[in-house]
Amino acid sequence: MVDSKVQLASSSRIAHYFVDESGDGVLFNAKGQVLVGQPGGAMGHFIMGLLEADDPVALSLDLEQLRADLKADPYFKNVPSFQPERGKTAVAFHAKDDLPEVRREVFKLLLRHSVKFYAEVRDMRAVLSYVRERNGRNGTYRYHPNELYDSSVARLFKNRLHQYESCRVCYAVRGSSDRTKSFADSLVLARDRFAKQWDKQVTTAIEVTAAQPVQQAGLQAVDYMLWALQRHYARQESRFLEMVWDKVSLIHAVDETDKAPYGVYYSKTKPLVGAALKNKVGI
Repeated sequence: MVDSKVQLASSSRIAHYFVDESGDGVLFNAKGQVLVGQPGGAMGHFIMGLLEADDPVALSLDLEQLRADLKADPYFKNVPSFQPERGKTAVAFHAKDDLPEVRREVFKLLLRHSVKFYAEVRDMRAVLSYVRERNGRNGTYRYHPNELYDSSVARLFKNRLHQYESCRVCYAVRGSSDRTKSFADSLVLARDRFAKQWDKQVTTAIEVTAAQPVQQAGLQAVDYMLWALQRHYARQESRFLEMVWDKVSLIHAVDETDKAPYGVYYSKTKPLVGAALKNKVGI
């Protein structure tokens, strides 16, 4: 039985992880019609992102100070997103809502901190193909976006949980439901997969908490990294990702399977430049 604290291996350091997603994983509308690729439909890619922060307290303090400085700047005085009642930049940084001038300052701040970004990228066309193929084999199978979310969490953490004596994982709340147990179960799956592959017991202590970005600055930081990566895929606009590439440790393009069935891993030694996800693999 697993609750919000999971007994999972090995270093003396405590890891601080912040997790969020970009895209909702929705394939069909209420009538069962496909949304992927349709005007106003689902985003082309679902991305699960993880930010590891060596000093989350310092990161939080710096982001709070930056927001205070920007709010005090007359340049932003009458900007709607800086009005507290709007619940946007005035209370928390959110790349989609923030002005370009604000984004630049947040990205510059992130570059000053010791953080590492990891991501699992799914092409929703490939996910749709997988779901259709599985439905062809099993007529009772019904896809749910939580399936994609949970499997992406498991992939994301497979090689992360054995490195520390203790890990504190904070994930961004999705909707109104509490999915902490499901999230923790995905970590157990990641642990078990690693243990099976390497025949190694993993005993790291894991603490899982859910929070709103306004409550955890680390979630605001991972949102910015996700926005930069999604911008690359959605608009082929890579300058934001290139700006913060020094903070990227690993991007797993799961469905880019031209050369290998497990996809492609992008890193500092293999930058992500103009990549297009193709083909398909199972969820």
